[in-house]
Amino acid sequence: MTVADGRSLAIGIRERYRDIVSDRWPVIVDPQHDELLSSWVHRLAYANGIAPRQFAGVLGLNAGMWSASLDLRLPSDVAHLLHTHTGLSLRKLSAMSLASSPPRSLLLPLRSNGRRDSSTWLQFCSKCLAEDAQPYFRRRWRLATRVSCAKHGCRLRDRCPSCRSRIAAFDQTELIPQHHCVRCGYDLRRASTLVVSPAAGRLDRCIDDICRLEARTGSLSSSTLARRLLSLPSIAGVYPTTILTSLSTSARIRCFERLTDRPNGWLTVDDDIVAAHWRRSILLAGGHGPLIAQLADALEQKRQRPTTTIRRTPTAELSALLGAYVRMMEGPRRRSSRNRDLTRG
Repeated sequence: MTVADGRSLAIGIRERYRDIVSDRWPVIVDPQHDELLSSWVHRLAYANGIAPRQFAGVLGLNAGMWSASLDLRLPSDVAHLLHTHTGLSLRKLSAMSLASSPPRSLLLPLRSNGRRDSSTWLQFCSKCLAEDAQPYFRRRWRLATRVSCAKHGCRLRDRCPSCRSRIAAFDQTELIPQHHCVRCGYDLRRASTLVVSPAAGRLDRCIDDICRLEARTGSLSSSTLARRLLSLPSIAGVYPTTILTSLSTSARIRCFERLTDRPNGWLTVDDDIVAAHWRRSILLAGGHGPLIAQLADALEQKRQRPTTTIRRTPTAELSALLGAYVRMMEGPRRRSSRNRDLTRG
């Protein structure tokens, strides 16, 4: 072939692109800490130059709230497709879903826009998104029991502050990052922060710590705690006929604010004496972090006391109890693998 300046241009047949890259997609993105599966899928689609709504077809799914549905149930064929094309293990894919989260009854429901005081399916903290190298949505933002950001001490949002639309990255038809509103294009990182009272933030943090602790011990699903949390609006006397998951973030914050002036008996009373004790301890300390700090201080004071020659019956050391508590809060997988090693030994 000859070009305009008289030079010849050789054209040859090369390997097909799909044969060169095998089954892997061109760009792979790493999951972030506590990232929601749908958030990772949106980032994966964007990195490979496909809008989220079209990416549903790549996975063999229908449009609608397709990615949000994957958070609740990840079909095996979709999981294997993602594993094949990204190399991400099935275990990691499953960990980003909500299958191992607290009871599904505490998750915000998948629903279309409703009234101003009704819930949407996902919340966010604008400061967290602004600090992320690649903005992503957290798994904990799906919980109706969460109303504030523990890191920044501000309220969570569940709507675009510009057009009041829900977060709907799954419906995006343009190649735009997921932290931009689908309806109006507003950058959610720019959203102003809303103040939450210290008392309401403290209650929010304590409830979250209690739920995580009992979820990891396996007692949350069998206790009455989830049902009490769902009836929290009635307990607060704000929305007596509405359950927690039906309310917007601002409405739920109002419930939390009202409850800060009332005794916490509704939360601590339980047939399980151990569970009731831990709940009271976490509430008194303001969360499991401060509780561990208090126990550590008590341990340090004990070490500084003069030693005696009195021999005592061997008991479990406080440091061992603290270590066990921390490991329990870290997650079940590490403990299960450690237990398997001990069994094999």
